[in-house]
Amino acid sequence: MWRFGLLFLLVALFACGAFTFLFWWLALSFSQLPLPDSINLVLRPLGLGAFLLSLVILAFTLRAFRRTVEPVSQVIEAAQRVAAGDYAVRVQEQGPREVRSLAQSFNAMTARLESNDAQRRRLLADVSHELRTPLTVIQGNLEGMLDGIYPLDRVHLQPVLDETRQLALLIEDLRTLALAESGALELARESTDPVILLNETAALFRAQAEAGDIALRVETAPNLPNVFVDPARIRQILENLIANALRYTPRGGEIRLKCALDKGENVWSAVQDTGRGIGAEELPHIFERFYKERDSRGTGLGLAIAKSVIDAHGGEIAAESVPGQGTIIRFQLPAE
Repeated sequence: MWRFGLLFLLVALFACGAFTFLFWWLALSFSQLPLPDSINLVLRPLGLGAFLLSLVILAFTLRAFRRTVEPVSQVIEAAQRVAAGDYAVRVQEQGPREVRSLAQSFNAMTARLESNDAQRRRLLADVSHELRTPLTVIQGNLEGMLDGIYPLDRVHLQPVLDETRQLALLIEDLRTLALAESGALELARESTDPVILLNETAALFRAQAEAGDIALRVETAPNLPNVFVDPARIRQILENLIANALRYTPRGGEIRLKCALDKGENVWSAVQDTGRGIGAEELPHIFERFYKERDSRGTGLGLAIAKSVIDAHGGEIAAESVPGQGTIIRFQLPAE
C-alpha cells in the first residue's frame, strides 16, 4: 500500500506540473503572457512535453494498477467459489511480488482444503465399511437365535461378543485418532524410564511369544536418560507394535525390542521382527488410516494412531522392511 501511495503522490506531482506547463503553453500560444519570444520558444515545447510525459506516466500507472487489481479480483472470485464448496479452484500466480505471494498462499490453502475434504470423505467411507462387517455378524447371529435357527448357546453368542469388542476397539481407536489429529489429545506427561517401560510391556507378551515358539528379547543401551512422555500412550504404541510383530512372525522367529540414545541426545525405541516383511509398494502407506493387508483382522488404525501420538510428543516414527527378512519400526522421543 505504501508503494501505491508513493506512486499516486508522484503521479499527482507530475500531473500538477504538467497542467501548469500546459496552462503556460496555452497562455503563450494565445499571447496572454507578456514574455520575450526567446522564452516563449522554450516554454512551449517544454509544457507540451511535460504534458505528454504525464500522460505516459498516467498510462503506466493505470497499467500497473490493473496488473495488481486483476489478480486480486481473481482471488476474491476464487474465494467466493471456495466458500460455496469448490475446493478445486486455483488462481493464476501473476502480478507484483506481493500479489504472487498472495496467490501462492491461496492455492496452498485450497489444496490443503481439497486434501482434507478428500480425507474426510475417505474416512466416512472407511468407517462405514469397518462398522458394517461386525454389525452384519451381530445382526445375523441374533436374528438366527431369535428365529430359532441357532440355539442360544456359547458357540453362537461368542461371535457376537467378539464383534462387540471389535466395535468398541474401533470406536476407541477413532476417538484417539481424532483427538490426536485435532491437537486435542491430552498427554499425561511424566518422567519415565524407557528401559522399565520396554521391559514391562515385553512381559505382557512373554507367554504369547513362548506359546508361538518366538524369541522375545529386550536390548537396551546403558545409562539411558528418562523421557518426558505419557507412559500409558507410549505403552499402547509398544503393545500394538509387538502384537503386530507376533502376528506376522513365524514359529522359530525372533522379536527384538531395542532402546538406545542417538547422536542428537534423543531416545529411540524399536520393535524388530523376522517376519515376512512389507513390500516396497506398501511401506509408504502403513501409517495411513485404515490401511491394512487383506488378511488382517485389525482396524487398520494402530500405526496411524502410533504416528499421531508420537507426533503429539514431538517425536518421529519410521519403518524399514525387507520382504522375507522382517520389519523394524522405530520411534524417537526427546530426552528429558
